Amino acid sequence: MRVNRLSPARRRTAVGLTVAGLAAGLTTGTAPAAAEPKAAPAAAAAECSTAYRIEQKLAGGTTWRMCWRYDNKAGLVLENISYQPKGETRPIKVLNSARLGQIHVPYDDGQHEYDDLTGEGFAQGLMPLAPAECPGGTIRSVKVMDPWSETSSDVTGLCSTTRSRGHAYRMQTDPESKVHQAQGKDLLVYTVNQVGWYEYITEWRFQDDGTLHMNVGATGSLSWDDYDAGDGRGWPIGKGPKAAATSHSHNAFWRLDFGLDGSSRNRVEQYDSAVTAAAPGQEAPTTKTTRTRVTKELAGDAKPYRWWRVVSAIGRNKDGHARSYEIVPGASTKYPGRSYTKHDLYFTQYNRCELFATHNPGACGAGAGKSVDKWVDGQDLTHPVAWMNIGFHHIARDEDQQPMPVHWQGFSVVPRDVTAMNPLTPADLAWQNGHWEDRG
Repeated sequence: MRVNRLSPARRRTAVGLTVAGLAAGLTTGTAPAAAEPKAAPAAAAAECSTAYRIEQKLAGGTTWRMCWRYDNKAGLVLENISYQPKGETRPIKVLNSARLGQIHVPYDDGQHEYDDLTGEGFAQGLMPLAPAECPGGTIRSVKVMDPWSETSSDVTGLCSTTRSRGHAYRMQTDPESKVHQAQGKDLLVYTVNQVGWYEYITEWRFQDDGTLHMNVGATGSLSWDDYDAGDGRGWPIGKGPKAAATSHSHNAFWRLDFGLDGSSRNRVEQYDSAVTAAAPGQEAPTTKTTRTRVTKELAGDAKPYRWWRVVSAIGRNKDGHARSYEIVPGASTKYPGRSYTKHDLYFTQYNRCELFATHNPGACGAGAGKSVDKWVDGQDLTHPVAWMNIGFHHIARDEDQQPMPVHWQGFSVVPRDVTAMNPLTPADLAWQNGHWEDRG
């Protein structure tokens, strides 16, 4: 029995049904043609045709641009991602590419372990989206290759739309003063891929303040033939104590190839803070933060008071500060069972064949490992690629049926000194940059 999975034969049938069952009236289309950037080479997303270009100007004046393509194993891949807030004369390139690096699924009873991207037909499970799933947006047609039949099918499975996220900021200095507030807007790009009983929502969210969120949401169904409770590890589902669904982990990896300001020669820095007890005469404990330049490949672990940033080698904001993006891990349950899941974040030197964090199919040369932990071997880090590992231990519950509510896992990259001020700053506060004095 393949727990929560379809056999290759069943999967082929499911893909065929998915393509044959496209709902009548489902909209397809492409984004409006983007104006060709007239500035420096750092102006991104000009290397793809209109059909593969996503460009969105958000209400706050920020424009995101990118290209997309569909990989036969990784699914959706976004490339040449740039961010242009109001006040910037040209797009600021952020990433050369962004993609899932693996979804590793080991079961608690030790009987099953899957690598959904490279071994379970993740890309071939692209699901068609109805207009109601992409409100106000555009659904694009995606050509999906079937490696078993060596044929392709067109699936209307890529949504790009905008969503509100609530307050972007709020400020009122005293009860009589003006309230400065704005409601934030995001560009949302996503697909849904079915693997066995699960459906994965792969979501890329681009905020109007320059923040990027990478999330995977697992939904769909618990496996109906997995209620055996034979190993005593599962959680009782349904009537009585006998039918227990087997617990398992979802270890999601992302691969980010940074290209800040159009250059891949970025540097990586790690920051650690230490807190010491208050000295005599001090009101509070003392916190000291130290910076460590990461010059070699790194297998990193998230800890309290630790963070990393990727720094542009060539770009500075209007205050003269180096542009960078800070990596912010989300909630994670680190899985200790495999060498490649024992660390939260890897920085490796770029290698075009290192594409998947586990069971990498590329021929990377004699002695090269098949997982990301094996690639951390002391190379100089001049073109860093970041691999984020976020784990979720799924112990099923009654509320997981039917259908199963989405459980999310993911992380963010946040601009640090990309612009001199908050890119959403209202005009009447634009003068308050740095050490300012009240003009009142």
